[in-house]
Amino acid sequence: MGSFFNRDEATEITEMGVDFVFVFFFLDQFLGSCNDIQFRLHNTMCFDGSDYGTVGFIVEYDDSSFDSVSFISLKKDPFSCSSSGGPRQGRKDSGDLVLSVLEDGGQSFSSIHIGGPTVPTTDQVHQFIVADSDNTPGLVLRGKSDMKMMLSKQKYQGLIEEPACFEEAAPRLGSKRNIIRSSMKSYRLSELTRAEVNNLKARPRIDFSSIFSVVNPIVDDVRCRGDAAVKDYTAQFDKVALDKIVEQVNELPDPELDAAVREAFDVAYDNIHAFHVAQKSAEKNVENMRGVRCKRVARCIASVGLYVPGGTAVLPSTALMLSIPAQIAGCKTVVLATPPSADGSICKEVLYCAKKAGVTHILKAGGAQAISAMAWGTASCPKAEKIFGPGNQYVTAAKMILQNSEAMVSIDMPAGPSEVLVIADKHANPVHIAADLLSQAEHGPDSQVVLVIAGDGVDLVAIEKEISQQCESLPRGEFASKALGHSFSVLARDMVEAISFSNLYAPEHLIINVKDAEKWEGFIENAGSVFLGQWTPESVGDYASGTNHVLPTYGYARMYSGVSLDSFLKYITVQSLTEEGLRKLGPYVERMAEVEGLEAHKRAVTLRLQDIEARLQI
Repeated sequence: MGSFFNRDEATEITEMGVDFVFVFFFLDQFLGSCNDIQFRLHNTMCFDGSDYGTVGFIVEYDDSSFDSVSFISLKKDPFSCSSSGGPRQGRKDSGDLVLSVLEDGGQSFSSIHIGGPTVPTTDQVHQFIVADSDNTPGLVLRGKSDMKMMLSKQKYQGLIEEPACFEEAAPRLGSKRNIIRSSMKSYRLSELTRAEVNNLKARPRIDFSSIFSVVNPIVDDVRCRGDAAVKDYTAQFDKVALDKIVEQVNELPDPELDAAVREAFDVAYDNIHAFHVAQKSAEKNVENMRGVRCKRVARCIASVGLYVPGGTAVLPSTALMLSIPAQIAGCKTVVLATPPSADGSICKEVLYCAKKAGVTHILKAGGAQAISAMAWGTASCPKAEKIFGPGNQYVTAAKMILQNSEAMVSIDMPAGPSEVLVIADKHANPVHIAADLLSQAEHGPDSQVVLVIAGDGVDLVAIEKEISQQCESLPRGEFASKALGHSFSVLARDMVEAISFSNLYAPEHLIINVKDAEKWEGFIENAGSVFLGQWTPESVGDYASGTNHVLPTYGYARMYSGVSLDSFLKYITVQSLTEEGLRKLGPYVERMAEVEGLEAHKRAVTLRLQDIEARLQI
């Protein structure tokens, strides 16, 4: 084609007479039914008529004509910038994008220059993202019919910020495939300033003020109305009307599970149980000086609340991760809260895990109302003294509010979106790397996915191609593709620099897929859970290796640990002194009390010492 479109002009091209077309746009609207033979796409970057630049296409074609896909490269990344606001927003230069078609089947296609920013995507027929040696993604659809295209250009000022319309438009396409956007943004650590590195390790900010405004009334309402409030919110949010919100687990029949599924949960139970039993520590009993003995004893938290999310995925594995250490600790009352199924029942896999691990009550509720019920206690739901488990922003907000309220309840840790950081070198298999990144991305669109490349020789193009291909076949590929939209890769000079960045990032999950991975374990300072070597996918920790998958996110691995047996215990210290012990230690205590001006403290020792001296003189 070789055409150049002036950014100040509008050009209409009809009867192009070629057997391939370019499709580059933000999805804004989809007009027509996906079942139509003929349909029309109208796409624009103009959100509100302001002088953001606009690139618009009107494309009409016969969808049966697309029989192959070729590759194209963007020589500029429309999302890249150097703004202090982070890697995904800010200003960039307003030069034209050069869209160069790569060779396909021995033919070398020409290029098309389009002023202003564009982003590659596609329709419901083909969705692919590929990359060339410059790590720049693109695509071209090739068909047999002619095209009609309208290109309009207006003033472009270069402000790039990802519009919500892209994510909102995808479901309207009615496609069974997933929309995969551009490749992961890449940064070379040695070229970044400290401020830029800090921007990379920062997670997206959550504005809790608006969330608190929703959650606070729920917390107060459940405190006042108890079960009735929980029923009302369950009807409102989960669309389920319940007569009874709490079930006694020992009164419920054993659920029927497929034998293979039951075996999988049994193996997971055994491994998780074995690892957490091993965390029991012997009673510490120390004689610090003759006649002065101190010890520490463990006692379980009597009543605990466990939150197992529902929503977009059923998570019986979380039921195991939370209830097994509670069972080992000996917690007397264990309330497991999980949203009910559409018919008001409990997910059979969650019930199986709950019964096996000694849960006493199941609260059929989710969200802030479930956390509130366990924190305050209701007529049917026992009050918890500590609440555990992951959840969405409303669950997290409820936990934050209630731990600082009159409910007198503690929580396990701050929580945020799930995340993984993968360190890979040239020995890592791109197929495995892509699978590990996607296994975390499919949790939800807000999942954090980071790839750190240690040294040279890593085929980033192959990894990104694998991500695209694998994502297309995932049932939750739409979630994964959205998460990948804010993912990035970091190029480190060596493993020392890679580990250093990981320690700054403090990921929930850290995968080290490099040669001799075990030798780097001692250098890891901040991570929720670590997965060493090419045969250790993060999935094994999520389910059945034995470690716990309830872990600190959002960088909190710098100061918090994941859930363990200790999470369900509290420790009491005990000291006992003999007469000889007080005679030896007492004078030092008296002097310290004098320094602090606490006379009563001193007298509690002095009077005893006087009694001892009086008896010795008899």
